[in-house]
Amino acid sequence: MTDLFQAAGLEAEAPRPLADRLRPETLDEVVGQDHLLGPDGPIGRMIRQGRLASLILWGPPGTGKTTIARLLAKHADLEFEQLSAIFSGVKDLRAAFERAEQKRAMGRGTLLFVDEIHRFNRAQQDGFLPFVERGVVTLVGATTENPSFELNGALLSRCQVMVLKRLDEAAMEKLARRAEAHLGKPPPLTPDAQVALAAMADGDGRYFLNLLEEVYSWTPAAPLDAKALMSALQKRAPAYDKDREEHYNLISALHKAVRGSDPDAALYWFARMLEGGEDPLYLARRMVRMASEDVGLADPTALMICNEAAAAYERLGSPEGELALAQAVIHLATAPKSNAAYVAFGAARRVARETGSLMPPAHILNAPTKMMKSLGYGAGYEYDPDTETGFSGQNYFPDGMERQTFYQPKGAGREGPIREKLEQWARARREKAAKS
Repeated sequence: MTDLFQAAGLEAEAPRPLADRLRPETLDEVVGQDHLLGPDGPIGRMIRQGRLASLILWGPPGTGKTTIARLLAKHADLEFEQLSAIFSGVKDLRAAFERAEQKRAMGRGTLLFVDEIHRFNRAQQDGFLPFVERGVVTLVGATTENPSFELNGALLSRCQVMVLKRLDEAAMEKLARRAEAHLGKPPPLTPDAQVALAAMADGDGRYFLNLLEEVYSWTPAAPLDAKALMSALQKRAPAYDKDREEHYNLISALHKAVRGSDPDAALYWFARMLEGGEDPLYLARRMVRMASEDVGLADPTALMICNEAAAAYERLGSPEGELALAQAVIHLATAPKSNAAYVAFGAARRVARETGSLMPPAHILNAPTKMMKSLGYGAGYEYDPDTETGFSGQNYFPDGMERQTFYQPKGAGREGPIREKLEQWARARREKAAKS
């Protein structure tokens, strides 16, 4: 068989990818996670104190979760057992626990690393509990999803959650220098192209090294600049799951940037979601919500503009219709803000639930029949347009219910004149009450 490999020009062992060849051998070599692994970091302190708790490593792809788990097992002198929740089931879990029990009987502990642990269902997650509690395994789970949403509370209470960061420019630079030292030559890229390559990786160290390995395979006559690099490599789509936490993080960022009157940041998050493949009509619906919740009557045109932007997108589609949505984002961010209508509506709903089925006062009930008139329906009703001031000041709340004040305009934009008018009407009601 060896002769056949040699005849074909192949090695018996397949070549290892650059990312695997550069895998850290010690925790000190892990880049970008000093906040966890440094002397003052939580994992660094555990190592210094000679203890290791069960952990959940939460972070984006390519940030070192698997590597850290392997190195922790090595440092703590534990047997390393690895499972993937994507490919494993109850049978695999049971077998892993049995092996750990056997190792424990021989005086050796086990670090059970479970990749994509959030993909196990609730019952499977519960299966870890007795083995973690008894110390049969030290569990290290890795997840790209928010553990608060994806993992059982009981399991979370027995593990410490460690948040890994996407790799920044400094971390990418360290990886690039390691690759250069390992391969004995610089990549065939200009300095600006090297920066662009790191940006394309979007914080994913493994993906960055894969890109770098491809670049090293090229033999251009001169180093490539950023433009030539972009044409040679297909840009990676930004990390974005439309039904996962990243979706809610980004729409929250857009909403808060609008609320904070920052049109530039609002446009950035709007563009990020579009680039990630978000449905523009979802964004349009959210902007209609913002127009009512955060702008309200301070600028009543905001709601109309958002509705018109949504209609324009439905008519034009992408990419032309996206400009109308961007215009609406800018309008929302630069408009005066008031949540008075939002607060008023919430307060009215609460009081409505509390007061149940109180009837309107008799004087504002319609009286289409003689019997209803005889019962006092409509008696004493004043038609406001016929009054001297155009305002009657009558009570429109149920009899016996104290007058409520739900809507309290803050005075921004169009709400300034509204507040003045409400104050004028309140004085008129008080004067009328004093006379009666």
